[in-house]
Amino acid sequence: MARYTEASCRQCRREGMKLYLKGERCYSKDKCAFDKRPTPPGAAGKRRAKLSEYGMQLREKQKVKRIYGVLEKQFRHYFDVAEKQQGITGDNLLFLLEERLDNVVYRLGLATSRKEARQLVLHGHFTVNGKRVNVPSYEIKVGDEIAVADGSKKSTKFKDIIEATENRAIVQWLTVDFDKLAGKVVGKPTREDIDIEIAEHLIVELYSK
Repeated sequence: MARYTEASCRQCRREGMKLYLKGERCYSKDKCAFDKRPTPPGAAGKRRAKLSEYGMQLREKQKVKRIYGVLEKQFRHYFDVAEKQQGITGDNLLFLLEERLDNVVYRLGLATSRKEARQLVLHGHFTVNGKRVNVPSYEIKVGDEIAVADGSKKSTKFKDIIEATENRAIVQWLTVDFDKLAGKVVGKPTREDIDIEIAEHLIVELYSK
């Protein structure tokens, strides 16, 4: 399976903003590498060059791909699907990314980062409607119930995760019961639910050329 191998903090420095790729560590100024060194990766003291219109569009696409941990072929597929749906293409694209199983696990607070959520899903730690699912890109729908698999509930791993995330705000389209290590999809994501600064219109412009 293809995956990103670049250091997470290096990706944040490249995009010039926190992408929250390392979970709760990103919220600590003492531990966050981006807070300590927000300059672009490479030569020390290197300044960010002024981007062209195309450069801005490309950087925005790369940023969103990195946030959700999606590579180019799959990201383009999401865009093609979003373009065919009713509504605003950019919003549709973000909603498709939000409805991935790994993202939903992260949003429920059952993982400290999307990267961790993706690993936990791949290792078979979650069920959807009672059936084990190990595909991070699995599309979650309204009414679906996501839970930690019975064989994983006693793991200290999830105890540590809940301690780290129990105070995190849960988006309105999801509900969670930390005692049962389970959550449910009660609605569809909205643009207001996406809490990272994203200019999705730049991605639409890039792919529309």
